Amino acid sequence: MLLAVLMLCPCRVGAHSEEASQKHQAGDPFPKEEGPAVGIDERLGAKIPLDATFRDETGKTVRLGDLITGPTIILPVYYSCANVCNYLQGGLARVLPTIKNRPATEYRVISFSFDESETPQLAARYKRMYLTSMNVPFPEDGWRFLTGDAASIRRVTAAAGYRFQRRGRDFIHPVTTLVVARDGTIVRYLYGTTFLAKDVSLALLEAREGKAGASIRKVMEFCFSFDPTGKTYVFNLLRVSATVVILCAGGFLAFLLLGGTKRRKPGTLADKKGRD
Repeated sequence: MLLAVLMLCPCRVGAHSEEASQKHQAGDPFPKEEGPAVGIDERLGAKIPLDATFRDETGKTVRLGDLITGPTIILPVYYSCANVCNYLQGGLARVLPTIKNRPATEYRVISFSFDESETPQLAARYKRMYLTSMNVPFPEDGWRFLTGDAASIRRVTAAAGYRFQRRGRDFIHPVTTLVVARDGTIVRYLYGTTFLAKDVSLALLEAREGKAGASIRKVMEFCFSFDPTGKTYVFNLLRVSATVVILCAGGFLAFLLLGGTKRRKPGTLADKKGRD
């Protein structure tokens, strides 16, 4: 019986492999990708490839360098996403009318799809939808919607440290916005689907100066930690309190030392009494 089982095992394994091979050959047009874990590796100060080419919403081939002529907000999305990508672009569309900077002249927004199967026609449809949702005039050239091939997409996402994976027709991906300077330098990462006007304005100011700033996520990681039991973030009271106490104590000590040095000058009354 044991010999019979051992003889049958290779056949069953072979049948399973053949079935998987036939399924692969039959062709799932959107196979599951295997690669690095989804996430963001912040690369502040790095540059995205300005020579990468995409197609705009009219189908015309464009270089990123021809569009990034000043501070630029870049949204990595895919247009057929029924979830966070819509919230991300919709959230930015709500805050853009409150930004004092002039679109198309002082800054530009670029949505680019990391799904190489999407078309300029689809990009144009979503462009009309988001520009219409603003309910205020917004220049056509102020927000561009791009599609491209896999090679160009991977060049940009790799340079930004943006890691995503395909799952069937959908994608698992970070919800992140990049702000870059006119030379392609990444100066800021913004996280989430909600935008504050002051955060966007500050990021555009940093991009205009070409200065890479530390992400707010670094501050959040210092002040908060994730509780796996409660599945929520908790405030690090001891860490923050200790930091505040150390800073206050150091400042007070510096004040005493510097203040005491200024008060003890030659020619004071105490020096005169000593000479008498």
